[in-house]
Amino acid sequence: MTKLQSLIRLQTWLSPAFPTGAFSYSHGLEAAIGNGVVSSPKDLADWLLDLLTSGPGWNDAVVLAEAWRISARKADLSEIANLSEAMSFSASRHLETMAQGSAFLLAAKAWCEMDAPLDCPLPVAVGSVAGSLGIDLEHALGAYLHAYVSNQIQAALRLMKLGQQGGVEMLAMLEDMVLEAANRAASSTLDDLGSNTVMADIAAMQHETLPSRIFRS
Repeated sequence: MTKLQSLIRLQTWLSPAFPTGAFSYSHGLEAAIGNGVVSSPKDLADWLLDLLTSGPGWNDAVVLAEAWRISARKADLSEIANLSEAMSFSASRHLETMAQGSAFLLAAKAWCEMDAPLDCPLPVAVGSVAGSLGIDLEHALGAYLHAYVSNQIQAALRLMKLGQQGGVEMLAMLEDMVLEAANRAASSTLDDLGSNTVMADIAAMQHETLPSRIFRS
């Protein structure tokens, strides 16, 4: 596979148009904005940066890298899938990663048949498909993390005063951190798993009891 073909596939798989339903999840951001924890563009940037470097975004990247390696050597993915699912500590986060993972694998059958269990978390699904097709790990991580922050910025556009230009500026500001996190995760092991984003974890749990909701998580 050429580098250009790999790039096009990553763009397709992690595009908002790919049928995973990513647009319907906010990753707890809806509750954080509703509770006033995130109330300005600066708050949002800090929130996303923490998720990316020391929260669920980082853990997703470590899991994706491990799934990529397992799939590249055609080994059993069930253990990493179970571990990743176990890290979904709230009902809404569990729904988000499991529903998107299953949808991703179903859609990815257009490119290949996978050994991954159909009912598996999103980072395992993406990592397994990328690994089986020989797509560069760091490129897959960069694309995944870029989509991760992009989806939440898209949610923020519907939840707070940010504006399209503000969203684009935030993506530009976070670009270096996405690249750094992808580079770090490419050489990570499961020993590097860990999170200290307590407020984001609480927001994800609070989302389940919001009186009115736009998003599913």
